[in-house]
Amino acid sequence: MISGATAEALRMLVTGDPALWEIIMISLSVSGRALLLCVPPGIALAFLLSYLDFPGRRLVVVMFQTLMSIPAVVVGLTVYLMLSRHGPFGDLKLLFSQTAMVVGQMLLAFPIIVALGYSAFQAAGRRGWETARTLGASRLRAFRTLLHEVRFGLFVAFAAAFGRIISEVGVSMMVGGNILGYTRNIPTAIALESSKGEFAQGIALGIVLILIALTLNLSLHLFQGREPVIV
Repeated sequence: MISGATAEALRMLVTGDPALWEIIMISLSVSGRALLLCVPPGIALAFLLSYLDFPGRRLVVVMFQTLMSIPAVVVGLTVYLMLSRHGPFGDLKLLFSQTAMVVGQMLLAFPIIVALGYSAFQAAGRRGWETARTLGASRLRAFRTLLHEVRFGLFVAFAAAFGRIISEVGVSMMVGGNILGYTRNIPTAIALESSKGEFAQGIALGIVLILIALTLNLSLHLFQGREPVIV
């Protein structure tokens, strides 16, 4: 049974099964949009937490570090209550839509980008920023220089955030509704097919998730490998 389902899964991947690849593209589209929307404010906030001193700064950092591990189902429940008919944003009628999924995945990705981005900026220290400013660079140019210094750490943050949201099922199931051709993504499709005892599509989608994880890790190693070695 398992060998037959695995063979069928490979056939679906190789032949480009339309239903399978529709699910994959929905998943990549939703998670890609969520990540892109989180990156600019996440980097900005991580920078501010690293280079500005204000009361409660450490508490804010601890809060984001804690939110990194918040269960996806809790985020899903929160977004569901906010977008439901009787919720504060019910009039927007976003529940069971890709937009709702993007919002939920943003709430999962944002703390990861902020917390890991903060660690990257902290590791670089203030010297790069202060040196650039001392040499007459504008704040924008100094910020760009600093981003170049911490680019690998930020890339790790982006990869970790994308890896979290592309594979989560709680938010997608609760606020997306698992609608075929619209909100059914890789994790929700795997859960559905497995519950029905039809494993071929689930195995195929599982292989895709493994390949995505492998691609992210290989990209990190290749990116790190191109970094100049300072003796």
